[in-house]
Order: sequence, then C-alpha cells, then structure tokens
Amino acid sequence: MSAHPAPENHGNHRQAPDAPAAHPAPLEIRDEVIRLGQALKLASLVEDGADARVVIEAGLVQVNGDPETRRGRQLRHGDVIEFSGEAVKVVPAGR
Repeated sequence: MSAHPAPENHGNHRQAPDAPAAHPAPLEIRDEVIRLGQALKLASLVEDGADARVVIEAGLVQVNGDPETRRGRQLRHGDVIEFSGEAVKVVPAGR
C-alpha cells in the first residue's frame, strides 16, 4: 500500500464555456442586421420565438461575451452569439 494520498481534483479540468466562441459557426444573413430572437431561431439554437424569449429574458444568451436580455437587440456582421454551449458568428450571406 502506498502512503501517498490520491491526487485531489480541484476543478482544474473543466469544460470551458468560452470554448465555442473560439470557433463559432457562421450564421449567414442577407441584410445588415438581424434581431437576436430571429438569429437564435435561424441558427436552430431554439425552436421558436417563445423559446427565444424565455432564454433571452433568463439571461442565458450572450452577445460578444456579455449577457443580453433584449430579444430585439440588433446584431450586425461580426457579432457572436453564445447559448447552451454553442456559438455562432453573424456573417454576410454568400461570402
């Protein structure tokens, strides 16, 4: 038997929630702007507008790393949306 105690796990092995933002999937839009609720639906991160409203109002969605609680928030090319371990970046369609 060894006199050495088993190594403790101090939580250093975590799944970083920021990891998806490093390589967000592109979310192509035709216009210059899209509202946050619409973007969540277009990216298939939620099923419908009601789901979008619930998760946004609960503070579960981040835009560019900051919590966002406004469903009508206008997103532009380059903005990154994060929700439920997924990340998407708003980009112009066809590029």
